[in-house]
Amino acid sequence: METRGPVLHIVVVGFHHKKGCQVEFSYPPLKPAEGHDSQSLPEEWKYLPFLALPDGAHNYQEDTVFFHLPPRCGDRTTVYGVSCYRQIEAKALKVRQADITRETVQKSVCVLSQLPLYGLLQAKLQLITHAYFEEKDFSQISILKELYDHMNSSLGNTSLEGSQVYLGLSPRDLVLHFRHKVLILFKLILLEKKVLFYISPVNRLVGALMTVLSLFPGMIEHGLTDCSHYRPRKSISEDAGLQENTPHLDDSVSTADTSDTTLGMGKGGRKVAGDHSLDTQKGSVPFSPSEKTCNGAQSSNSAVQRLKVPSRASPASSESDWETLDPSILEESNLKEGERENTASEQAENLLSAESLPITVQPQANTGHAVLVPGLISGLEEDQYGMPLAIFTKGYLCLPYMALQQHHLLSDVAVRGFVAGATNILFRQQKHLSDAIVEIEDAHVQIHDPELRKILNPTTADLRFADYLVKHVTENRDDVFLDGTGWEGDNEKTLSDFGTVFVAAWKNTHNYRVWNSNKHPALAEVNSSHPFQGQYSVSDVKLRLSHSVQNSERGKKIGNVMVSTSRNVVQTGKAVGQSVGGAFTSAKSAVSSWFSTFTQSTQNLGD
Repeated sequence: METRGPVLHIVVVGFHHKKGCQVEFSYPPLKPAEGHDSQSLPEEWKYLPFLALPDGAHNYQEDTVFFHLPPRCGDRTTVYGVSCYRQIEAKALKVRQADITRETVQKSVCVLSQLPLYGLLQAKLQLITHAYFEEKDFSQISILKELYDHMNSSLGNTSLEGSQVYLGLSPRDLVLHFRHKVLILFKLILLEKKVLFYISPVNRLVGALMTVLSLFPGMIEHGLTDCSHYRPRKSISEDAGLQENTPHLDDSVSTADTSDTTLGMGKGGRKVAGDHSLDTQKGSVPFSPSEKTCNGAQSSNSAVQRLKVPSRASPASSESDWETLDPSILEESNLKEGERENTASEQAENLLSAESLPITVQPQANTGHAVLVPGLISGLEEDQYGMPLAIFTKGYLCLPYMALQQHHLLSDVAVRGFVAGATNILFRQQKHLSDAIVEIEDAHVQIHDPELRKILNPTTADLRFADYLVKHVTENRDDVFLDGTGWEGDNEKTLSDFGTVFVAAWKNTHNYRVWNSNKHPALAEVNSSHPFQGQYSVSDVKLRLSHSVQNSERGKKIGNVMVSTSRNVVQTGKAVGQSVGGAFTSAKSAVSSWFSTFTQSTQNLGD
């Protein structure tokens, strides 16, 4: 069945009292050979029921969740899921199936899309889910088929460049809640660390996580196409042997045919760096032969090259053999036309002599020769500044919501890092599996490694910026993204304002190497200095003191002692008597007045 638009499927997931979460309806069918009511799932999407019907959803009358699914059938593009959950009393149903034995019925209506239009899909889906439940007869599926047709017709020409991509996301609320810690969250992701967000209900979780990602230029629009490449676990024994067996799944991996000698330009001047439909993509885990093609079909293209799988399977280092290829490997190509061989050879020699950058095979289509490009290829659709950064590539996952059944991904050898959300406390308790845990309810960012805390420690210029940001969103009630914000260029003379240790750590990441290895002429027009650099002043001392008191353990202890001392003074004054108590009351008032002034200054100057 050909895809008619961005929406791939409409799915209904229900909770069965014996079988648990299961797919009850899909349109079009998830497996073309089976019916709409089939409960069979593609292997890549085996976690779909647990993502669409979140853990703990029964505690809420309704809720919404965003999630990501891995691609299917050789497609290398993330599938974006939005699910609206509701529950209804069984006695209110007009038609009650025999397997409904509990007092309440819990179901989710889910949209699987090729476009990351989370808020827009949510708004449409909530209305249909409400109407579907109002029927009080879940066998009435015509409304779901109409939803599929309507969404594909209305979203078919939707552009990812407009503000509708950010519908439902509130950066203002994020800054007001986390205040200066927003900068810490930004840096954690920029360093490609393992970051776990935690809160319940799930709509608050996915909303906060996706809003943080929206602070990265172009990330939601074009930066998540490679963010969900993981292998579902079939069994415990298979998972235990994954590290040992993965390199032996196939001793070679295909590079697809290539075409142009120049990179294509997408809409809005965006550079299309790679073809997402190719068998091989930067950052993807090697797949077994049966997974490289759809429905068992094998590629018959005689121009397919075979490249040796890297010997190092572990992605512990962000630099990987997958990232670059030795140009000599092209000598083993089975290209038949001598002219093409000579062209490729000349390109290799010219690039090696003129550039010190690594050489990468740039995926192109419809011809039989490989194109050598200096630098590293992100596989993302980039703008003239090289945005979005290639953060969520090469095994670094973005999972707005993780089901408990996906817990093994946190320690999977093929996953080098993640930004993930969870509502189950079991995720939060296993601190050794993440670098940082973000407790959204309390706006608390728990960083386990002392060295990482030092790297993330904000500079004076950072504190000025955070203070400005908090004041800006506090005074401006319009919930919009800040105008004039953008990526600042790299300049060695001003890196100290960004933090020398932090910049050194960022230079070791995959996303920096990809960005830095390619030229972005538009950056010449961007001021390369920190927007809040400048001479130190008394206000900087106050900002630093405020930050230390609010975030260090010692500062928190001092604050607690001050509160305790004030409380004891009050109690002592009452016990001594009126005359003596007056003196204590005066002293208490003086301490309280000072402390109130101090805490107020702390809140205003950069919490």
